[in-house]
Amino acid sequence: MAETKHIQDVGWNLDQSYASLPPIFYTIQKPVPVRQPELVILNHRLASSLGLNPCALQETENVAVLAGNSIPEGAVPIAQAYAGHQFGHFTMLGDGRAILIGEQITPLGKRFDLQLKGSGITPYSRGGDGRAALGPMLREYIISEAMHCLKIPTTRSLAVVATGETIMREKELPGAVLTRVASSHLRVGTFQYAASWGNLLDLRALADYAIQRHFPEIELGENRYLEFLRNVIARQAELIAKWQLVGFVHGVMNTDNMTISGETIDYGPCAFMDTYDPATVFSSIDLHGRYAYGRQPSIAQWNLARFAETLLPLLAEDEKEAVELAENAVSEFSDLFQQAWLRGMRRKLGLFDEDPQDEALIEELLTLMYKEQADYTNTFLSLTYGEKVSDSPEFADWHKKWQRRLARQEGDPIRLMKASNPALIPRNHRVEEALAAAVDCQDYKPMEKFLAALEDPYAHTPEQKAYSEPPPPSPIPYRTFCGT
Repeated sequence: MAETKHIQDVGWNLDQSYASLPPIFYTIQKPVPVRQPELVILNHRLASSLGLNPCALQETENVAVLAGNSIPEGAVPIAQAYAGHQFGHFTMLGDGRAILIGEQITPLGKRFDLQLKGSGITPYSRGGDGRAALGPMLREYIISEAMHCLKIPTTRSLAVVATGETIMREKELPGAVLTRVASSHLRVGTFQYAASWGNLLDLRALADYAIQRHFPEIELGENRYLEFLRNVIARQAELIAKWQLVGFVHGVMNTDNMTISGETIDYGPCAFMDTYDPATVFSSIDLHGRYAYGRQPSIAQWNLARFAETLLPLLAEDEKEAVELAENAVSEFSDLFQQAWLRGMRRKLGLFDEDPQDEALIEELLTLMYKEQADYTNTFLSLTYGEKVSDSPEFADWHKKWQRRLARQEGDPIRLMKASNPALIPRNHRVEEALAAAVDCQDYKPMEKFLAALEDPYAHTPEQKAYSEPPPPSPIPYRTFCGT
């Protein structure tokens, strides 16, 4: 097992409040050591914000911590238990290849989970090897940091460490461990686990913990658990709207992949849409389009309904009353999402104020984009820069309507549009290029250059132009896999 070691000059300030929950929610479990840990990439800015010393983290003894070979002082490593609906089917789950080494308390007093992903077998591995491959871990690093730079709530990546070992998937692949940073790893699936395998005291303890950690403003009022539910719903409505606004497709919106904090989590078969199409699916296992781009809002609401079901015993003693409260709360999602999405779309079109006809104007544009197979991101960039989007008469008519709408307001629409339309996204073909260079050739420069371009997607610099080009036409649709 991993050796406990006192690490100097790093800045660890670890707590483990999750271990104060009833024992059914976790298993104390050390990571399984790896053969030859080697630091591949370290997120210096994130490390500093956590109160950690980036230079010290690169020392051999501290890379060993990021690989799971050593345990820093104050850490109580655990694997978390949870359940979830996976493609609609409910099952018992848990951290099958991840260890929460602790919660880092930052110099500003904020608390963040530090989780090692790919750290070996746990009691929840269900026959898996508990390991992860280098390519998928670097992919999560790239996409999660891109999402953060796009100002979308997300878990983040502190480091990727190569293990010096190979793992077997379809073929032999180099192994790696990713250090993931999250406001917490509390999931809808955590509450489903409590409702199915715990008792009322366990469920209440979990809800109280989640409220204290993520919604401390909720007071001991008449129904704090209803307020808790409504807050989670509101955060998810904002999150999914932000996904839609940048063309992000999560790919595997199982209930265990929906956080209570409102952060995006688990970057498996995710990708960004090029050609606008609500039916866009990238995941190789989503054969029926359950998690297609256009279905993400309805799936989020479905997941939140499952979350509300777990809270029924806390919402009211009378079951009928509890169900009514839960249904009313979940029904709020649609309006909250639509309002957030409309606000974002107005900004993307340079609209400062509201007009009753805005929604029809937006929907007409999207219909034209779908009809003409237009690139989602670049269409809004062309509108921002005053470039021609299409030669069609239908688009010319739409453009005149948009110009008349802009004329009925004050303010600089171009400035608003530049701040709302990213100059680049992590295009799928660019991600693949960076990963191929890193994994196949141990050349990390393309990835580092790509990450630098993604740091400020709203800067609209000349250097970002090369990364804004869509992929060349291909008869083979782009597919992603659940490798992370």
